Amino acid sequence: MPLREDFNNAVKEAMKAGDKPRLSVVRLITAALKDRDIAARGGEHDGRIPDGEILSMLQKMIKQAQESQETAIKAGRAELAEQAKAEIEVISSFLPKQMDAAETRAAIAAVVAETGAAGMKDMGKVMAALKERFAGQMDFSRTGPLVKEALGG
Repeated sequence: MPLREDFNNAVKEAMKAGDKPRLSVVRLITAALKDRDIAARGGEHDGRIPDGEILSMLQKMIKQAQESQETAIKAGRAELAEQAKAEIEVISSFLPKQMDAAETRAAIAAVVAETGAAGMKDMGKVMAALKERFAGQMDFSRTGPLVKEALGG
């Protein structure tokens, strides 16, 4: 089932269950998705971004919520930290299972072999291939250093 349908179903379920915190987060996701769709009008996808870009958007939202959580903790605002933690959990529920370190290293090795990457100059090519194939399954902020290591950088 496409992610868009998942979001619509989640809104309906949260409304029926009276789960206001979950409903709020899912509406936040759908609003961000509408913004991205509007920005994509007239482009390659004609106003509907593909699932890969949606997964990337969700990962960025998680990263923002993690930063909010860290800021709240430093400021001694436990209630805001808990709210950010709950937001992360809801957004994460829409992402596919994250790859562990061993799976990530294996995927990097396979892409390096397939692309024939020989050094640091090929890092962009490797990262692009990884993002295309494993969107939503890898944390690319952690993948970059592993790719550098694999390319001997």
